[in-house]
Amino acid sequence: MATTTLADMTAPVLFKAACPRCRGRFELASDAFRLAIGASRRTTFYSFTCPDCECPVRRPAGERIVELLTGGGVRTLRLHTG
Repeated sequence: MATTTLADMTAPVLFKAACPRCRGRFELASDAFRLAIGASRRTTFYSFTCPDCECPVRRPAGERIVELLTGGGVRTLRLHTG
């Protein structure tokens, strides 16, 4: 008899995204994103590669986006100055 754990029942987190270059709209799993948190708004951003045109996309990330992405399991890089 197989046992089911909470991890088995957890659905992957998907985020809606769009490419500014080809205008494609799609859903991507959390592992498709990277989040960089810097000391300012200018240095805090998320990035992904468009699955349609393979263009790299980089977008600014405000506090709410940072919360959503980190809560969804997106890998985060903290940028340090100095």
